[in-house]
Amino acid sequence: MLDIKLIRKNPKIIKEALQKRGVKLDIDMLLEIDKKRLETLQAIEDMRAKKNKASKEIVVAKTQREKKKIILEMQELDRGNDRLDKDIKMFNERFEKLMYQIPNIQDKNVPLGKSDKNNKVIGKIGKKPKHSFKAKDYLEIAEKLDIIDVKRAAKVSGSRFGYLKGDAVLLEFALVNLALDVLTKQGFIPIVPPVLIKPEIMKAMGYIDSKQDLAERYYLAKEKLFLVGTGEQSIGPMHKDEIFSEKDLPRRYAAFSTCFREEAGSYGKDTKGILRVHQFDKVEMFSFCKPQDSKKEHKYLLSLEEELVKILKIPYRIVQMCTGDLARPSSITYDLEMWMPGQKKYRETHSVSNCTDFQTRRLNIRYKDNNGKLNFVHSLNGTAFAIGRTIIAIIENYQQEDGSVRVPDILQKYMNKKKTIS
Repeated sequence: MLDIKLIRKNPKIIKEALQKRGVKLDIDMLLEIDKKRLETLQAIEDMRAKKNKASKEIVVAKTQREKKKIILEMQELDRGNDRLDKDIKMFNERFEKLMYQIPNIQDKNVPLGKSDKNNKVIGKIGKKPKHSFKAKDYLEIAEKLDIIDVKRAAKVSGSRFGYLKGDAVLLEFALVNLALDVLTKQGFIPIVPPVLIKPEIMKAMGYIDSKQDLAERYYLAKEKLFLVGTGEQSIGPMHKDEIFSEKDLPRRYAAFSTCFREEAGSYGKDTKGILRVHQFDKVEMFSFCKPQDSKKEHKYLLSLEEELVKILKIPYRIVQMCTGDLARPSSITYDLEMWMPGQKKYRETHSVSNCTDFQTRRLNIRYKDNNGKLNFVHSLNGTAFAIGRTIIAIIENYQQEDGSVRVPDILQKYMNKKKTIS
């Protein structure tokens, strides 16, 4: 959520930001409702002051006639107060509804665009592997090795599910251990968060503000709980209504979590295999930091993503998301896309976003600086490993002509020194 003071002071800037994001919202209406809300609040305060004054006058009233007059005035004030209470409830509801429709304000360096087609490639790193044979798609290799089974998963769970088997399972936990080794050495606190969260928590994180976002979520109506679509959705709210000390920042977490997505709007896309699935595992980075440090923290998380990909020795590129492709809570986002030789394209495997105080303002997460002043912290999130997609990248980049897959050197120690999946 944005600061209403910012909107009051700079409505033109907010309107321009919304236009660049492709979001239609009447800011003038919001400001008019805000004005009426404040006027009603003032009227309620004035009414309370009059009632307090009347309460004192009735005590010192000398005659029954005076007391009766004051009582009648108080009854009239009560009726007026009831009307004002109904008005303020209505204005608050309308105000909150509009405020929650406003996405974060994008960073000035975010490129203008309407969709992912307008995202900007800002760097390609690593040499693509040169195979002396025609590179195969990961699923063809994995099914022959019997390490990924989507046919039986479809029988059990339907489309967009898969069984990881044998060495693919060992590969998953090798990646998890590698990520945790790298991140804990950097001071990240490892956690396994809940995968079910309350509706008000999902709303506070900014992931059900639009119909499109809501369509991505699995909701358990009986329990009134959402399944998380990404680990950060249950990491950020950990410190709801809490106050950090300045010395405690940045606070960084590395979370292993199973995630669930409807994949609404992706019908017909990547329907085979485990690239775009309803359930997947992920190691996620999350950071709380001081506002003045969040740009530096964003670059730091990006550097860690690059480090993790580089030690796997897989080529990748960095893509900056444009205004029309940003998630609503994010002010600026970079994606990392690994090269997939079997598919002859780069595919997104990592994302890193600076959400500034958009989420923490909703969650009321603050810190007290050395001068005793309270400020909202900034929140950032970044992928360490999206496990399924990273396994795909490993299979395609490390495939051998005989159909086996070489295990990346860095992962062999986590797989009992196993060098090849065959």
